[in-house]
Amino acid sequence: MRSTTSSRRRRCVSTRRSCSRRRGCNPASPPLRHGVALGGPDCRFVSGRRLKSFFIGKLFAFLFFALFLAPAPLGARPFSRGRIVVHPGGRYLQYADGRPFFYLGDTAWELFHRTTREEARLYLEDRARKGFTVIQAVCLAERDGLRVPNAYGDLPFADAGFTRPNERYFTYVDEVVAMADSLGLVIGLLPAWGDKFCLKWGPGPEIFTTEGRAGAFGRYLGERYRTRRNIIWILGGDRPPEGREPILRAFARGIACGVAGREDYSACLITYHPWGKSSSGDWLHDEPWLAFNMQQNGHAYDFDLWERIARDYARRPVKPVLDGEPIYEEHPIDFDREKYGTSEALHVRRAFYHEVFSGACGHTYGCHAVWQMWEPGRYAPVTGPVRSWRESLSLPGAYQVCYGRELIESRPFFRRIPDQGVIAGDAGRGHGRCTATRDSLGTYAMVYSESGRPFAVDLERVSGKRIVAWWYDVRSGRPLRIGEFRRRDAGATVTFTPPTCGKGNDWVLVLDDARMKYPPPGRCPEARFGAAG
Repeated sequence: MRSTTSSRRRRCVSTRRSCSRRRGCNPASPPLRHGVALGGPDCRFVSGRRLKSFFIGKLFAFLFFALFLAPAPLGARPFSRGRIVVHPGGRYLQYADGRPFFYLGDTAWELFHRTTREEARLYLEDRARKGFTVIQAVCLAERDGLRVPNAYGDLPFADAGFTRPNERYFTYVDEVVAMADSLGLVIGLLPAWGDKFCLKWGPGPEIFTTEGRAGAFGRYLGERYRTRRNIIWILGGDRPPEGREPILRAFARGIACGVAGREDYSACLITYHPWGKSSSGDWLHDEPWLAFNMQQNGHAYDFDLWERIARDYARRPVKPVLDGEPIYEEHPIDFDREKYGTSEALHVRRAFYHEVFSGACGHTYGCHAVWQMWEPGRYAPVTGPVRSWRESLSLPGAYQVCYGRELIESRPFFRRIPDQGVIAGDAGRGHGRCTATRDSLGTYAMVYSESGRPFAVDLERVSGKRIVAWWYDVRSGRPLRIGEFRRRDAGATVTFTPPTCGKGNDWVLVLDDARMKYPPPGRCPEARFGAAG
């Protein structure tokens, strides 16, 4: 049986994405204030008169909808669920109450260093509205963050020896973290960029040269943000940790002691951002503080992303893995615009789908102008951004990774596994590659075809006597129904031909067990399956 655009009647289902992830309304905790030297040790129900049962029923129904079913407005907080932790199965992240958490990061390394309050709010509201869940930002920033002040003229330290944190600087960091919290966003917080502890390149200076200083700064930040549940801690910053492992252990130990009062890594989620084309797992997989592996697969285009994720997925003990820095949108490919050109949305989608379908627990997006918060005439550009960060907020890739998140969350979350066995025969190579994922119980399967080339599917990997097939348009987030067919009529394998083919014509095939009555792919946010997924 062959599925093509002409051989089956299709119905295009246009979708509008809701935002149930932003539920919750607990007020933000007030930020803590500290002044320490880093060299030191250191509803009620309102009752009215009795109503007739009819009106009581109507009132109850209205309140139930208003409190539990109505879409949450922008600014509602989901962290009544608790902070982010590793799922007991070890492959994914979740809220402390058991609900799935898909790490969809955006890269804003210079957020604390270069933005005003108004700019930070504009940026964070945009990312929350689109559907990002994590913002990656750095306290001691990459772009000479120790010697160039922030937008308000404040440096991070009040002394030339970099030992006394400047309260005014960190008060602004507090405000941005709280702002993100109010919008339902997690901050992936790097205490310092890598040149501050490993000066292989960059402006430095290298100030964390002893375990004592690293531990003291880690503890300072841990204490400051111990009541914040919207923080994932990210050590590193584009550096290999080799030879600096004791410094990193001191950082992690300090953070844990600041958050929990003791070296308890279950109280804080910590990972490590490595240098290009490597993974934290290459050096640090067995460290007790490393909750999940982070890769930096970098800004080239012609290499096999799926193999890198698969290597970390196969490590023991089992830990989640994701790419914390894939190719940015509108970045010079391999840092050579003249030879290779500039990356675009296809490069972004390619990284997302190959990596997530290979077992990643999430993904990070980046835009070349946004990470550096670049505006003409205000800051010197780094490797030629194409347009200002404000204009870059609405590039296609920023929307399209959010469509990818919606696709993943529209099916049971914690049972998703990578499985190339879904593809019968040759899965292809390079840009002709097809990558598959499925439910461990077989109730759904998905195949990403990067170039839109035809591929065969082994139906034994999908449960049910009847199967519903869809195309998912990764550019628009729209599902296209192919139809429903009986397994015994189709045979053991079925060849599917995407609606279009060639460069930039990537598609996802979704196959569902008809008994499950799953909604069209991509339409349903995380709340449908919850912890039961």
